[in-house]
Amino acid sequence: MVVGCVGDQSCSLLGQTTLPVLSADGDVNIGAVFSIHSQPLFKVHSFTSIPEKTACISFNLREFQFAQTLIFALEEINNRSDLLPGLSLGYQVYDACGSVPKAIQSALALMNSPGIHDSLSEPSSCSRHPAVLGIVGQSSSTPTIGILSVAGPFSMPISHFATCDCLSNRKKYPSFFRTIPSDLYQSQALAKLVKHFGWTWVGVVNSNSDYGNNGMATFIEAAHQEGVCVEYQEAIFRTDSREKLLKMVRVMRRATARVVVLFVGLGDLIPLLNVLAQEGDPGLQWVGSESWITARMLAEKQSYSFLRGAVGFAFGNVKLDGLEWFLDSVHPSQDPDNSLLREFWEMVFQCSFNRSREENRGTLCTGAESLAGLKNQYNDVSDLRISSKVYTAVYAIAHSLHDLLTDLKNDSGRSNRSVTTYTPQQVLDYLREVRFTMKTGEEILFNGHGDTVARYELINWQQEADGTLNFHSVGLYDTSMSPEKTNKKQVPVSVCSQSCPPGTRKAVQKGKHVCCYDCIPCAEGEISNITDSNVCYLCDLEYWSNENRDHCVLKPVEFLSFEEIMGIVLVCFSLFGTGVTTLVAVVFFIHRDTPIVRANNSELSFLLLFSLTLCFLCSLTFIGRPSEWSCMLRHTAFGIAFVLCISCVLGKTLVVLMAFRATLPGSNVMKWFGPPLQRLCVLALTFIQVLICVIWLTISPPFPYKNMLHYKEIVILECNVGSAIGFWAVLGYIGLLAVLCFVLAFLARKLPDNFNEAKFITFSMLIFCAVWITFIPAYVSSPGKFTVAVEIFAILASSFGLLFCIFAPKCFIILLRPERNTKKHVMGKTQLLSFTNKSYL
Repeated sequence: MVVGCVGDQSCSLLGQTTLPVLSADGDVNIGAVFSIHSQPLFKVHSFTSIPEKTACISFNLREFQFAQTLIFALEEINNRSDLLPGLSLGYQVYDACGSVPKAIQSALALMNSPGIHDSLSEPSSCSRHPAVLGIVGQSSSTPTIGILSVAGPFSMPISHFATCDCLSNRKKYPSFFRTIPSDLYQSQALAKLVKHFGWTWVGVVNSNSDYGNNGMATFIEAAHQEGVCVEYQEAIFRTDSREKLLKMVRVMRRATARVVVLFVGLGDLIPLLNVLAQEGDPGLQWVGSESWITARMLAEKQSYSFLRGAVGFAFGNVKLDGLEWFLDSVHPSQDPDNSLLREFWEMVFQCSFNRSREENRGTLCTGAESLAGLKNQYNDVSDLRISSKVYTAVYAIAHSLHDLLTDLKNDSGRSNRSVTTYTPQQVLDYLREVRFTMKTGEEILFNGHGDTVARYELINWQQEADGTLNFHSVGLYDTSMSPEKTNKKQVPVSVCSQSCPPGTRKAVQKGKHVCCYDCIPCAEGEISNITDSNVCYLCDLEYWSNENRDHCVLKPVEFLSFEEIMGIVLVCFSLFGTGVTTLVAVVFFIHRDTPIVRANNSELSFLLLFSLTLCFLCSLTFIGRPSEWSCMLRHTAFGIAFVLCISCVLGKTLVVLMAFRATLPGSNVMKWFGPPLQRLCVLALTFIQVLICVIWLTISPPFPYKNMLHYKEIVILECNVGSAIGFWAVLGYIGLLAVLCFVLAFLARKLPDNFNEAKFITFSMLIFCAVWITFIPAYVSSPGKFTVAVEIFAILASSFGLLFCIFAPKCFIILLRPERNTKKHVMGKTQLLSFTNKSYL
């Protein structure tokens, strides 16, 4: 593949001649771009006032280690017989100098340089074949994007530390690969991490670059999905002024969020840390991205001790056998003309090879110094998280080339094929499908976006007893599992509002962020059984919320039972009434031949006492748990028993009226209203009520019913009357007979006193009607079991009224005034004497 420029003018865009800082010829060369120096040094042209770059300053030991790791991997491959046998790999390493334009310039140089020692200033160099099959680099996303803009279509860039998710866009960057996961996974992992520790209120700071802006945007989106809110967001860059950094620090201190997520590149972070160190410990919990969370230079600096407790994700650490010896063996004598090696040596040992600069450096470099006796960021192999990615990138290119050569050899049957005819595009096609296992045991393959499998370690900065900060791996994360649970002791709290416990719901405060809310207790009948619930859930009809509003419990079932005090009292009154009625019946039976018993129609009296006994006993059917049979029995028994009772009273009233009408001359009324007709009257009136009850039970009988509407918190177990018409027909018929009996008794109230019991019947009917008239509104308005209690009270009160008003005076005479229990006293008037001898009485 030919990479060219249009004329000399196009080639002149390269500016001054750019040469690799480290190089070695091979059959196939691999290019690399590292920022071995952190920043360029500019001077202003005296005539044009345009800044002109003259040199690079601030030697970066970590980037130099990356470059040496690349050389180590290439030499290791060259010494292997199973990988690319008979083929040597060379390299060309360029220094981007921490500058995006310089990185682009280096990429153009790699694409156009015909050889290591040829000058790019020669116009003919623009029409040569590219000298490298692939480019390893860069160490950050923005310069990598710059490299891709010029070298992407013609080469195979593979980065070891460019993590921006934007680089996974295959439409824009179809030839880009990286041996490091995309920030998409890290951002999601960080969101899960802060949620795991309960930090729902955080501040965020990101680099004002592709890496920081894209990574933070992904984090904020993932955080919102996890229910984490961001109080503030700040963006920084390494060139920001101190005033801007101070303003940022004031924002951090004034904020209520006590956790700060730093998605910041190492170079951008250091100026901010310097300002924080000068202003004092802010007392914040730091959450870091992979770019700085394992930076040893930060942990070793005493003024940065406020970073203790920081947590963040880093790539897994590995051990590369032989790398430590290789790094220690680097020496300027390996390439005496290489200025970079001399600069490195002078910087590490604080000496100078130039006697004219000896006074500034302090000593003269002899070359006898040994790197093995030093421990710095360059030869520290305890943390090779990023260096191992450079190592992996070299092996990925080598395995792709090896697979390509193997296939071509098998296809052509020739073993001596010129490798200069192979293009980066051919290797690129094989890189997409490459799959191999590193000697560290890690399996390497690329997905459709050019990314490797995302695996992270959760790193925690812990302060040792001597005050130093060390990195401790406390968890794992990959795309198929969540972070391992870690020890939560003494974890800082960073929330806008405290968590809402179960039994409450969140209500967002008006005009504030969604993470700022009030905890509102759930209403009665509603629950929330999780922390920070947004809504309260309504319990089912048969359930009610407990006191804490966090569980639904069965509603208590309420009915009038035999065990409760009210039920016991009513049972006692019912049995007492039954006993008194039985006692009266016994007294009447014993004295059945006495005038007062016979004068009051003994047959109707005994039938009335029997019906009163049934009235007292039917009240017991209203007590206890309602069932299908008890519901039908209670209303029908009550209706029939009371009609029988009122029929007897009505019969006695008619007897009184007919008896005195019979005393008139020529009247034979009693001939027609004798005992048979009295029995038939009672039977007929009662039969009508029985017929009403049968129709009621046939069409729509009463049934047990769970009333859950009257009271929300309890279930009232009651008897539904079924047909309201049937129920009120039964009561209405009783009321009709009672009113008729009352009217007739009222008309007979002025008959002779000694014989007349109409006034007692009148008074008993008055009590009866008063009780049942007041019963109707009380029955309708009484809640729950009190409805049943009101009905029982009405039954007992009316029954006692009839019993005492009709039979008490007679029992008083029979038991206490026997001298008045004579015919003469009962009849009271001689003209009635002949009537008393008749058999009707």
